[in-house]
Amino acid sequence: MSTKFPGEKTRAMLERGIPLFRNGLRFEAELEKAGRRGFRSARQIVIDKAEGDFIWDLDGKRYIDFQNGWATNPVGNAHPEVIEAVHEAHKRYGFHYDHPLRYELAEKLLAIMPDKALSRFNYEVSGTEAAEAAVHLALTYKKRRYVISFSSSYHGNSIGAKLMSGLDGKYNRYLEAWTGGVIRAPYPYSDNLPAGMSQDQYVDYCLWYLDNHIPNSMVPRDSIAAILIEPGLAEGGNWIPPTNFLKGIRAVCDKNDWLMISDEVLTGLGRTGKMWGIEHYDVVPDILVVGKNLSGGIEPCAGIAARDEILGDNDDFSSGSTFAGTPAGCAAGIKTLELYERYKLVENAAHLGRVASEIMSDWEQYDIVRQVRGNGLLLGVGFHEPQAEDDQKNWWISRAVREEMLKNGVWAISDREDSIRMYPALNMDESLLREGLEIMHAAIRHVSDNGHDLGDSPAWPTGVAGF
Repeated sequence: MSTKFPGEKTRAMLERGIPLFRNGLRFEAELEKAGRRGFRSARQIVIDKAEGDFIWDLDGKRYIDFQNGWATNPVGNAHPEVIEAVHEAHKRYGFHYDHPLRYELAEKLLAIMPDKALSRFNYEVSGTEAAEAAVHLALTYKKRRYVISFSSSYHGNSIGAKLMSGLDGKYNRYLEAWTGGVIRAPYPYSDNLPAGMSQDQYVDYCLWYLDNHIPNSMVPRDSIAAILIEPGLAEGGNWIPPTNFLKGIRAVCDKNDWLMISDEVLTGLGRTGKMWGIEHYDVVPDILVVGKNLSGGIEPCAGIAARDEILGDNDDFSSGSTFAGTPAGCAAGIKTLELYERYKLVENAAHLGRVASEIMSDWEQYDIVRQVRGNGLLLGVGFHEPQAEDDQKNWWISRAVREEMLKNGVWAISDREDSIRMYPALNMDESLLREGLEIMHAAIRHVSDNGHDLGDSPAWPTGVAGF
């Protein structure tokens, strides 16, 4: 096995492949630039094999998988029972729209909805399509033209979902003029709060903004159809909302006759230690968005659930696509839910979340760690450069920690952000979770003690081909 990291086979594949994709024309220039400034982003790996809680790169190096297919593999990578269910569905049905599995999966999903209050379902292919469908459903049901979403939210990467999301300004560049029906409101983060506010004060302000500033200064109350909220800002940094914020949103929606849409693509199906993230807040939404964990990481399958009167008779709403509710996708969903029940995976995620919280509780002692966050197995650590004058250096720190984790065998997520996010499988062995978090702890300690400089030899530059 190669002693270099990444190894020779991985490097060769990256050098061959990166120029073929986004920003490939400037790959060489960016590589040289990265070397000149004495900083490189965390190295990339190319996966050769995925199984259970592990992945292997092209050079045979094994990693504990905290990335988890961007949280799509609740029962681990390539679960053999899910693969077999998908294979059998392919053999029996091929691809056709109407088949028994789509009814069976819908029945199973509606039976586990919050308070069993959402009794209609509509299939979509991905979480992106499902989020868009939820918004269109709200607009057509209320016969109104505006929806409220939040800063740092993420609802997908299509044009419509980009407009609904609240990531930084570059995310929607050249689409600014298209956002007329979306109103973005402030989200009550638990760190770096404005004007010296406490979090409770900031929550009060955010709720005031929803119920006063928007309808009094921006759009009439009776023109707003819904509030779209993630009960845990996942892509935005795994921020966990306070209980009074979600309860407050429900109260604002009830007062103003607005719908509450809970986007559970990433927080749903056990990720937070409850079946749905919204259940932590004793709140029932009007529409719920399902995706990611639903099909065990093997086949795409997503959808929306809603109250009877919203989805049961709505001629203006239209959604779905050719591959929505495929036999293979539904078979994967049915088998995944069977595994949830058999192995009590929601309860197991809650237990593992408590283990992780205990292990991570003292990481804020390090000067580079700004905040540790978690709800079940929705885990995040925010970083900063204590002496930085440039916010960009904060994500340099997170990339440096992720670099050290990768070298020592743990794969987690850190895009161009100041956080590292982890989404372990819900059935991960506790000892393996502890091992992976200890490797992460050692990486934090290493970067805190030695600084964020990753050396002067160039590797793979940030901003090229999805880095």
